[in-house]
This record gives sequence, C-alpha cells and structure tokens, in this order.
Amino acid sequence: MELNINTKRLKLTACSEPLLPLMKLEHYDHYPHILSHVELLKKDHTFFGWGPWLILDMNQLHIVGDIGFKGKPDSDHTVEIGYGILPSEQSKGYATEALQGLIDWAFERKNVKRITAVCRHDNDASIRVLNKVNMVPVRKELQMISWERKAQ
Repeated sequence: MELNINTKRLKLTACSEPLLPLMKLEHYDHYPHILSHVELLKKDHTFFGWGPWLILDMNQLHIVGDIGFKGKPDSDHTVEIGYGILPSEQSKGYATEALQGLIDWAFERKNVKRITAVCRHDNDASIRVLNKVNMVPVRKELQMISWERKAQ
C-alpha cells in the first residue's frame, strides 16, 4: 500500500507499516501517533490516507516532519489537519508547501467539504502557515485558535 503526493520540493507519503524502518533508520522519534495509526490500519484499512503522512525532502529523501488528518471525514464532511516540522528543518517553507499539498488532495475527495486546524494563539509560525494556505480563524477559546477552510 503506497499513497504519495509530490509538491515542488517535497514528497508526502501516507503512513503505513512499511515506512516504520525508514523512521527508525532516520531516528525519527516524533511518531507515537504514527505507531497508533499503523495499529489502526491493521484493523481497518479504510483509514489509510486519513492519518499521518511523512514529509520527505524530495532531493535528499530524508524526513523533515509529518502532517496529517486526525481521522476520516465526519458526517459534516470535515477533517482536522495537523503538522509538525523538525526544528532543524523549520523556516524553509516546508510546512506551508506540505499543508497546501494535503489540502489539495483532501478537497479532491468527494467526502471533504471543510478542513479545520487548531493552534495556540502565540504560535506565530503556525499562524503564518495557516494564513498562507488561506485558512481562516473562526474561534478563539482560552489559548487556542480554531481555523477552517471550505471547499471552493
């Protein structure tokens, strides 16, 4: 099972068991949520693509972070997205490029009409990324901002 999205500089790969050796080889230890997703896939393969994706630098094919959905689209045709870039790879535009690629992929699916995200009110880097991909802040609660983008 393989599912990839190629952007200008990145390769996004939907996480599944065959990617675990690459994560170990690269000492990518930011992945407890990926292990949980791999276990879920063993029980229900319909979650493939609706969990974490590795973000790889296309030139060097090394992991720069991960991005993904927090489950399949719900009854309102909504998915929540999240992402994280390794500190050594930040400030290179990877989060914006990967997020736009995954948003485009999601909106190509018939069952996605809205994508949401949440970030801390003081996470300036994430706020810039979310603004760049045309997500709109819709609610502030305590220290969190909820964002959304609707299909065209």
